Amino acid sequence: MRCPKCTSIEDKVIDSRIARDGNTIRRRRECLECSHRFTTTESLVRDNLVVVKRDGRTEPFMRDKLVSAVRAACHKRPIDGEQIYMLVEDVIDALEAEFESQVPTKGIGEHVMQRLRKLDQVAYVRFASVYKEFRDVGEFVDEITSLTPFPPETDTPPKPKK
Repeated sequence: MRCPKCTSIEDKVIDSRIARDGNTIRRRRECLECSHRFTTTESLVRDNLVVVKRDGRTEPFMRDKLVSAVRAACHKRPIDGEQIYMLVEDVIDALEAEFESQVPTKGIGEHVMQRLRKLDQVAYVRFASVYKEFRDVGEFVDEITSLTPFPPETDTPPKPKK
């Protein structure tokens, strides 16, 4: 590994730890030339997934694109970067387990919405509004109403406040 300070390739590993997600190893290194300490991460190289778009086109799966979409849905919400990272890793793991190499966009969207719904309902509605392409306010209201638990004594949704 090249030292970020002096660019030497001579270093030693001081400490190795498995990161929280279990798919990454963090290594603390020390440069043998300048004694600068730095951290590197090792992660699993995944097979190349291909995304099948709604219109039938295909494109390579781009993790950064998924992170960006989830980050946009979580903007100004009490969700930190680690939670977003874990959500994306969970989605990718689920996609790899469910699909061979071609993943439909519907599969990606459904997995993201399933996890966002548990993590933060506002982020879920933001993501769903783009993913499901709501055409009018009624569809938006229906989705929000589906998040509201019904009172135990009735099987009908609560009436909106005026």
